Amino acid sequence: MKKADIKLFFDRLAETNPEPKGELEYVNPFTLLVAVVLSAQATDAGVNKATRDLFAAADTPETMAALGEARLRDYIKTIGLFNTKAKNVIALSRKLIEEHGGKVPQVREELEKLPGVGRKTANVVLNIAFGQPTIAVDTHLFRVSNRTGLAPGKTPLEVERKLEKRVPKDRALHAHHWLILHGRYICKARKPDCPACAVRDLCAYKAKTLA
Repeated sequence: MKKADIKLFFDRLAETNPEPKGELEYVNPFTLLVAVVLSAQATDAGVNKATRDLFAAADTPETMAALGEARLRDYIKTIGLFNTKAKNVIALSRKLIEEHGGKVPQVREELEKLPGVGRKTANVVLNIAFGQPTIAVDTHLFRVSNRTGLAPGKTPLEVERKLEKRVPKDRALHAHHWLILHGRYICKARKPDCPACAVRDLCAYKAKTLA
């Protein structure tokens, strides 16, 4: 995709949704971190349903660690892989207390040292909680980047690197959300809704849907 088309691509996404937001519910950087860890291989809606009661009971590393693994499991048992996730959330809570004074670090490398936190999770937290122009490549964003020709790549990291170079600086903060939401609701995996797509004329996808 040409530079001028990329600018137009993001200008149009910005017109349709000027202030895009993530769909995970949270009350502070710590609860956002927990929600993103819980969202792996789960829907945001499913995570939100479980975390409303959880975050009412525990919204800091200290209260989460005090809750303990067994009680945490009861809150999140409707979420996939809940046993492993409960173990990771308690472990990362303790690590935040021991190594970061109970605060969520604002550096990717430090976030990635926490149990259950990979590059994608770290990027989401840095973007939403701390306003950093990071790009978290999930399945939606990976698909949109490849399908449209915006930033084709064989791995999430390759796509991320290309997007960092191609996304206009004034669109960098929200690019992550625009692309994820576009993939979730318009550029869907099985049948993209091309007639409703604001960027269909800029897209390289050959098998566009007509209805």
